[in-house]
Amino acid sequence: MIRPPFLKLNDKVVIVSPAGKILPELVYKTVVILEGWGLKVHVAGNALRESGSYSGFVEQRLIDLQTAMDDADVKLIFCSRGGYGAIHLIEQLNFDKILKHPKWMIGFSDISALHATFQTHGLMSIHGPMTKHFADEGESDLSVLYTKMALSGKPLKYTIPLTSSYLNREGTATGTLFGGNLSVFTSLMGSKYFKVPRNGILFLEDVAEKPYRVDRMMHQLKIAGVFNKIKGLIIGQFTEYEEDNNMYASLHTSMLSTVKEFTFPVCFDFPVGHTKTNLPMIMGGNGTLTVGKESIILKQRY
Repeated sequence: MIRPPFLKLNDKVVIVSPAGKILPELVYKTVVILEGWGLKVHVAGNALRESGSYSGFVEQRLIDLQTAMDDADVKLIFCSRGGYGAIHLIEQLNFDKILKHPKWMIGFSDISALHATFQTHGLMSIHGPMTKHFADEGESDLSVLYTKMALSGKPLKYTIPLTSSYLNREGTATGTLFGGNLSVFTSLMGSKYFKVPRNGILFLEDVAEKPYRVDRMMHQLKIAGVFNKIKGLIIGQFTEYEEDNNMYASLHTSMLSTVKEFTFPVCFDFPVGHTKTNLPMIMGGNGTLTVGKESIILKQRY
């Protein structure tokens, strides 16, 4: 995997909106934070447009993203939000220039489609908070600070105390981090953008998905052979859902039952996803996951 250069003073950042529309004030507040890091921030020409629920027509969103990818001076592509729409772009993206001048791309949720596309082309990227998180939580927020550390090349080590460990499966695994949003990730299955690194560590999160749909997607991953290839499984935050009493088990228990015959370590409630704490994950980078009796530790290497 190609690791883009870490950011330094006066590096150029472009904020793009490849999917849903975004409130301008969230973008402007994020600009202030990024400029406070000593970066030169540009808002792409179509990033604040509206076309229904999208941030502009497909062509407008594509132009902004492709232009940022092609610009040798750009060191970070900052996605303003997820929503829905990144899938419209991935087949039309050209990676010739960005492979000559690699740069970081950051975002999560629907942006998982772009992360998968970047990984398919051998580029690392960062699954992490976007403009709403930056604007709402501010520069001193833990996830924002960790994002700054990730972009500047400082080692990332998360130690998460266990609050409910009865479902966790202990063990240690080292491998390539991949995955992201469960529904977006599984929607790519069968395409060239669905790449499962052998000995990888899969992490998953989602929002507002009914338990039966999560169960179906987990079984979809299973019958596709994904769990046969991985070395560890991180279950992040699954939010804005209600347990279904008609299911055979709770959401987390059903997820664990899907991988019951495998021996790799599994952890639940890792702080990544649609929550106040959304720790950055280096997609395509190596990580070591240790699920213990008292804590979950994730060390990430670039």
